Amino acid sequence: MYFLAIILAYVLCFGLTSVLIAPLQSIFLPELTVFASLIYLPHGVRVLATWAYGWRAIPALFLAGGVSAWLFRGEQDIEILSPMLVESLLVGACCAFLAFEVARFFGFRAYLGQERRLHWKDMLALGLLSSLFNSIGQIIVFYGLVGVERAISVAAIYAVGDLLGLVVCMFALMLVFRWLR
Repeated sequence: MYFLAIILAYVLCFGLTSVLIAPLQSIFLPELTVFASLIYLPHGVRVLATWAYGWRAIPALFLAGGVSAWLFRGEQDIEILSPMLVESLLVGACCAFLAFEVARFFGFRAYLGQERRLHWKDMLALGLLSSLFNSIGQIIVFYGLVGVERAISVAAIYAVGDLLGLVVCMFALMLVFRWLR
């Protein structure tokens, strides 16, 4: 059940990012919109799914990324980038898990159900660390397309977009839970 929930949430967030955010961003930053979004909602799903399910979220996130790319990107983009797409999906699916594991290595037990209660600021810190891992990984994957001159700006867009996506997802969930109460 959680597998399907992660996929549906990710595809929904990816769709919102593709249909609403990317067109607006392309007006102001067309050369960077190809690589990253200033508000990447699926990153919130990555972090929250990893928080709740740990390593078990990785296959669902990988599949969700593939389904989202298939649904919302042109066939030509997917065919041209297919080896890079797979690498990019792996980076995206694993970045939050890597952040949670680094935190665990340093004694910060952040997964759902562990002894300490996680504060929203801690979740944002883990999301930021995850975003940094994702940014570095995506720059490595797309280095041939991005080039040296744009690598820092694209990495910054990834980092900002991922973090803002997490903030928006957490805020939306907070509103949903308040409404349900």
